[in-house]
Amino acid sequence: MLSDVAGLTGLFLAAFGAATVLPFQSEIVFAGMQAAGAAPVALLVVVASVGNTLGAVVNYVLGRGGERLAQGRWFPASAAQLARAQAIWARWGVWTLLLSWAPFGDAFTVIAGLMRTPVALFLVLVTLAKTGRYVVLAWATAAALGG
Repeated sequence: MLSDVAGLTGLFLAAFGAATVLPFQSEIVFAGMQAAGAAPVALLVVVASVGNTLGAVVNYVLGRGGERLAQGRWFPASAAQLARAQAIWARWGVWTLLLSWAPFGDAFTVIAGLMRTPVALFLVLVTLAKTGRYVVLAWATAAALGG
């Protein structure tokens, strides 16, 4: 029982770290746990998805904090340019959050914070993307294992 909790905690931390700017990979941990039958696949998907989504929230918060940097003279965009970028992001760019599962997707989650994406919309899009990633990984792992 304790080893199950430790394993799931490790998966959560790997998924969390993988969603931040830290160089973590959660796929190996996930696939290894699935192959070992360490927990039901649905539980692995939930734990990894929650960890990965919360890691993306850290990026979002960093992006929101970056907005304070926009007040500096050295920031590469004026207040008007930033406002225009936020309007464009709100209309078109926000959908890039559906790519937040990809290796380059972490940048989109930081930008979403800087662009002041509503938290609820951010969470819906990122949760869909991150959960979809682990569902596909679970399917591919099962297929590779012949099951």
